[in-house]
Amino acid sequence: MAKTRPKIARIYLRVSTEEQDLSRQSEVEANTQAAGYYVAGVYREKASGARADRPELQRMIADLQPGEVVVAEKIDRISRLPLEEAERLVASIRCKGAKLSVPGLVDLSDVAAATDGVAKIVLESLQELLLKLALQMAHDDYQTRRERQRQGVAIAKARGKYLGRKADVNTNESIVALRTAGTTIHRTAKLTGASLSQVKRIWSLHRNALVANAMAGESR
Repeated sequence: MAKTRPKIARIYLRVSTEEQDLSRQSEVEANTQAAGYYVAGVYREKASGARADRPELQRMIADLQPGEVVVAEKIDRISRLPLEEAERLVASIRCKGAKLSVPGLVDLSDVAAATDGVAKIVLESLQELLLKLALQMAHDDYQTRRERQRQGVAIAKARGKYLGRKADVNTNESIVALRTAGTTIHRTAKLTGASLSQVKRIWSLHRNALVANAMAGESR
């Protein structure tokens, strides 16, 4: 009796901003296991879906093996890129012999594999159309959100009420503490969930403040 091949999944969890909490997506892992999958890896990061060069996303794609499934909370967790770039990203997953499993995205691959002839062609074409629609909608939603944010900032500025983005004091203090202890920029970014640019900026501001304070003390 032939052995049943285990179903293997790799979970990709992404949030858009540093303030969001990844813990709310932990249920994705539980649901994946409940569906009968062995979870080979969980890839977590805080990055924009409008970028294809996300480190954890690229690491996941590199780790993929034929027959595995990529699980995400929603299609926009995988991509908010323009359609052409989004399709290239999905193609890089498929090139590894893997497929996407995303709630709300109808998967006709198993049905198509069980048919042939015209029916198979129709099902595969329909699957591609549904994927394109989902990817385009994710990008359109991203663009709409950005435009609304831009309009909101413009209105606030016109009313004299725009104060800029609120600083994440806890994250900034953690960055300073880690860098003071000699932690590398990359390690600090990973531990705090901050971007590399934020770590560099906060550390530079801190050092400048130290220099300014020292100079002020000498002039007294």
